[in-house]
Amino acid sequence: MNLSALTFKDFRIYICGNVFASNAVWMQRVTIGWIAWDLTASASFVGMVAFINFIPSLLAGPLFGVLVDRVRVKQAAIFTQFLSFLIAIGFYAFFVLGILNELNLLFLTLCAGTVVSAHSPVRMSLGPRLVDTTSVASVVTLGAINFNLARLTGPAIAGWIIAFYGIQASLFVQILCYPPFLVALSFLQPRRELALNTQKEAFLKALTSGILYSFKSPLILKALLITALSSFLLRSVLEILPVIADGLFERGATGLGLLTSCAGFGALLAGMVKAFSSSQPPGTLPKYVPVSIFLSFVFIPLIGLCESWALTLGFISYLGFAGTLSGISLQSAIQMELEDSLRGRVMSLWTMAAIGGTALGAVFLGGFTDYLGVVPALGLTGSLGCLLLVILVRIPNH
Repeated sequence: MNLSALTFKDFRIYICGNVFASNAVWMQRVTIGWIAWDLTASASFVGMVAFINFIPSLLAGPLFGVLVDRVRVKQAAIFTQFLSFLIAIGFYAFFVLGILNELNLLFLTLCAGTVVSAHSPVRMSLGPRLVDTTSVASVVTLGAINFNLARLTGPAIAGWIIAFYGIQASLFVQILCYPPFLVALSFLQPRRELALNTQKEAFLKALTSGILYSFKSPLILKALLITALSSFLLRSVLEILPVIADGLFERGATGLGLLTSCAGFGALLAGMVKAFSSSQPPGTLPKYVPVSIFLSFVFIPLIGLCESWALTLGFISYLGFAGTLSGISLQSAIQMELEDSLRGRVMSLWTMAAIGGTALGAVFLGGFTDYLGVVPALGLTGSLGCLLLVILVRIPNH
């Protein structure tokens, strides 16, 4: 089992603290999605909220990546997590004051998404610096397991709290989740950042060099393109779960929490599969990546066609499994190609593809769902995904 990263004390401290922050992230996503649906009963607005949450990663992710390569990554992590803590307080205060309407929800969601887009390259630069270079793949796998365990527990907790105690209680619990991670971050001593080379380069030159490095590597370019496709047409389905839970099955907040937890269960299972598998060799994209994504595109239309709640839970679980299995493998392939001085810039492109693709997909899928209906929109999504994936798989790795 690829657990070598856990032999490093600082990584153990980091992963334990991150359990709380990751649960806060997933609780917040479910709560925001439910508030959006509760305010409007509109699939378009639910998609718009997801779009606003993720669009900063598409627009500003690479800029934050350059900044991460120019600053002390520990201090950057503390700063971004403290901002997330303040935004969680903002959500709670706006709700208690009775001013969390559609406009304010979009504003706070944009703030949260901007901080997440800044923290993503920080997170993907900090973890590998807490271990030696031979354990980088283990960092990616264990980080994904931790994140997706929270993806399983966070939505279930949020759905249960909303159903029995209300939205206000869910927002308050989220506030309590950030201080433990801030304390954990303060104890870390990441590997010394040798020269912070990008400080010697002009900002735009440093940004361009990271992009060119990614585009000149066939492996990294192919991994980025597959990530973007998977996010746009697969993960976007997981952003309109309020529509499926309540619009199709009338299951309310509890159903939304259960659906999101099923996606988290599949994602957690994928992380465990990766952890118990032999280490992924550098310079390769595993063959099971396109196969798992292709099957998920086949299942997407069935979500709209079937009338069984149990089958829908199974389909959503598989989407979570396929998205995470491919995501870990693609991210690992890229990380093993990088030196520390390039991690922030190149991994910010991966974040842009993963989160930005989800942002665009969510707003388009939400609009298509309102215009065409759930069944035609999901059918179009799955068919288009199968076609484009076949084209991307033909790109050589070298």
